[in-house]
Amino acid sequence: MKQSLLFFLIFPFLLTAQNLETLEIGSQAPMMDLKMRATDGNEYSLSDAKNTNGMLVIFSCNTCPFVVMWEDRYTMLEEICTKNKVGMVYLNSNEKKRDQDDSFDAMVQHSIENSYSFPYLVDEKSTLANAFNAKTTPHVFLFDQNNVLVYKGAIDDNYESKKEVKSFYAKEAIVQLASKNTILTKETKPVGCSIKRVRN
Repeated sequence: MKQSLLFFLIFPFLLTAQNLETLEIGSQAPMMDLKMRATDGNEYSLSDAKNTNGMLVIFSCNTCPFVVMWEDRYTMLEEICTKNKVGMVYLNSNEKKRDQDDSFDAMVQHSIENSYSFPYLVDEKSTLANAFNAKTTPHVFLFDQNNVLVYKGAIDDNYESKKEVKSFYAKEAIVQLASKNTILTKETKPVGCSIKRVRN
């Protein structure tokens, strides 16, 4: 009953089917040197975000119910990335809501309230989201030290409860990447709100 009620509450935010093929496993990270404004007042590119063993890119936002439910795991991912020398960056690509919930000022406040320790960047005109063909918030992309995509999809298998997670997809992929082991799960289905692009 709880799950059914939750579905109807968040259904308006759910990603509807899109005929977008996201970046393929084995692809190079696009637009590595594009500078983007961060909530800390600086500008960063993906190249800046990268660490010794690679980088984790999370397309995120401020108010999507899925982000809110998964956000308690962002801190865990930050700790895992730091421990395993994997860079991390959050991208807000919701260009359609720039004068609303995903304004730069709102992003600054959100990053403070949630104690982000990695850059939270404005993806202007959804440029990176389009290059990745990212679909949802959240949508996770993990790259190795050579900027090759090795995992994409969801953070884990239960957005409702961290305690009930059976598979921590992103966490496990990060650890396997850093330890030079085979990444056992390379792709999962992203679950979240659709990225709010401005359509020309």
